[in-house]
Order: sequence, then structure tokens, then C-alpha cells
Amino acid sequence: MNVALDKIDRHILRCLQIDNRISNLQLAEEVGLSPPACLRRVRRLREEGVIVADVSLVNPRMLGRVLNIIVEVEMNRDQLDVYDAFMLKMQSAPEVTQCYQVTGDVDFVLVVMVADMEAYEAFARRDLASNINLRKFRSLISLKRNKFSTAVDLDQV
Repeated sequence: MNVALDKIDRHILRCLQIDNRISNLQLAEEVGLSPPACLRRVRRLREEGVIVADVSLVNPRMLGRVLNIIVEVEMNRDQLDVYDAFMLKMQSAPEVTQCYQVTGDVDFVLVVMVADMEAYEAFARRDLASNINLRKFRSLISLKRNKFSTAVDLDQV
């Protein structure tokens, strides 16, 4: 479902993706609107589901989460109930920061963030190796994060 965004909406979203703590007054000034008109647009963007959350991005290294591991998961069967159960399990696993159901040789790709290999092993044993519907999984340990962004490219909208 696409929402029609004009130039001002995209400008508002660019500003909020950089700093969502900007005051409405500053935002209105930046995008060239009156504060009430700017506030109406931001409310509409939230109501329409274009803006889905206002969050603070936390530096995982500052909290001891130094390992990012990409995990490719292949299931035994192509059944919706098996996939749904796996996705539900991954949603409840705090180590899993992202879970994608994909096409190709594997069924899922996970991004797992942990403090060390012992923590990853505990997760893998608890949530992966113990799953009777999981055929195999492959772990790719990230040596370095070269790019990370939560921003959506608004020039392509």
C-alpha cells in the first residue's frame, strides 16, 4: 500500500529520520510551513502508518553486544505452520534483531546480536539446533559493519 507523499512530506520525513527529537517549531521552519500546518502533516503521516515509531538508537557495543552474526536457516518442509512457528519463536528471541523470510536456497535470514560466542552458542542450541523442523543453519560472523542505516531513501518515492 503506497501513500502519496509530496515534496514537503518527504522533507519532513528526511528531517525526522535524522533527528526525531526536533521541535515542531524547528521542523516547521526547516520545511517552510507554519507550526500548526507542520504538526497536522506529521500527525497525518503517523495516522497513515508512514511513521511507525519514534525510537532511540542504542550503541550495542556500549552495552557489550559486540558480535553481529548473520544466520541462514533452511527448514525441513515448506509448510506455512512450520514457518509461522519459526517466525514466532524468532520474534521472542532477544538476540534476534532482524528476521527475514526469503526466497532461494534458504528460508530465513536472521541478524543476531550477542556479547560473545558463548552467548551465540546458547542461542543456537536453544532456538535453532533444538528445532525439529530446521534442516540446517549457517552462521556468518560479521568482522566489521561497513554500513548501517535505518533511513528510507525518500528520493525514490
